[in-house]
Amino acid sequence: MSGTVDIPDELKKTLRKFRFARRDAGSAALVVKINKAKLIMEEQEQFDSISLEDLSEELPENSPRFVLLSYELHHRDGRKSFPLVLINWAPTTCEIGMLTLHASSLIQFQNAVIEIRDGTESLTKEAIDAKLLA
Repeated sequence: MSGTVDIPDELKKTLRKFRFARRDAGSAALVVKINKAKLIMEEQEQFDSISLEDLSEELPENSPRFVLLSYELHHRDGRKSFPLVLINWAPTTCEIGMLTLHASSLIQFQNAVIEIRDGTESLTKEAIDAKLLA
């Protein structure tokens, strides 16, 4: 286990599958919660073609969640894309201990993202290994 809360391989596979899913219309969401007893992240639920209003109704009022949202974005030129957005759902009514655990896990969850800014020459096995092994 690395850090405070672990991201199990099963959840990593689910995240990867969600990330690469083909979408034609509507926003989709993958909701992840922290199992406080086991100190692991778990998939809570997946939604296909859900509005932001419906998604907000599905999220708990007193518990934090991470939401990976494939958001249907309409561009001014008529194109449609589906960027991934990480939503940190952290209502002010949450228990302080859970908010603290959630906040520390957010850093680990974000660390799974590898940012490349210097173009194709920077996207190398060495760069990826360096980030993952840091």
